[in-house]
Amino acid sequence: MKIHKEGRRILFFTALALLAVNLLLQRYNARAEGFNTVFAVISVVAFLLLLQFFRSPFRNLLTHEDLVIAPADGKVVVIEDVHEPEYFDDVRKQISVFMSPINVHITRNPVSGIVKYFRYHPGKYLVAWHPKSSTKNERTTVVVESEAGPQVLFRQIAGAMARRIVWYVNEGDEVSQGEEFGFIKFGSRVDIFVPVDTEMKVQIGDKVKGGQTVIAQLKTTNPSIF
Repeated sequence: MKIHKEGRRILFFTALALLAVNLLLQRYNARAEGFNTVFAVISVVAFLLLLQFFRSPFRNLLTHEDLVIAPADGKVVVIEDVHEPEYFDDVRKQISVFMSPINVHITRNPVSGIVKYFRYHPGKYLVAWHPKSSTKNERTTVVVESEAGPQVLFRQIAGAMARRIVWYVNEGDEVSQGEEFGFIKFGSRVDIFVPVDTEMKVQIGDKVKGGQTVIAQLKTTNPSIF
């Protein structure tokens, strides 16, 4: 277990701020010993919660060219055929993974291949399960032409608590399945769009782990046995 690079600066300055406030309370509010003790305990708990949010656990990555791997930790909240208007402009199967504040918030490439399209969209901060969050919230859209052939679109979506999406990919990049492509701070969702004939390997309500859980299998002429 290690701390993700996106959290190190935040954790450092948060620790300094909490330490400074507690020292000031001890110096100038010494008579209110009970209050100071309670505030110190709250400070430790708050820091530990922040620390767990930015954890980066080791993962044994599962990879195969025709398998679609979960891009994040969380719970499957949507599996349905929808019209995808931004890139494909046709019907695709959408799988959505909701990430609660206690989940690891690293986002990973669901497939290996070449990035054919990337866009960042500033936007609102509706709750991540809101139906319009996919088109109204701050988000990124990435399309990868997978090694198996089909193109896969995946989208980081900010939630009500999130105020910053981080990404590490650009158009033309070659990406590897399971590797980090970004990070979403403080609550979010990831949508994946695959061809409608893709075979689902998860159901709504399933809990998944980024880089490890197989969520779908792309239709190819020589499918892998899974």
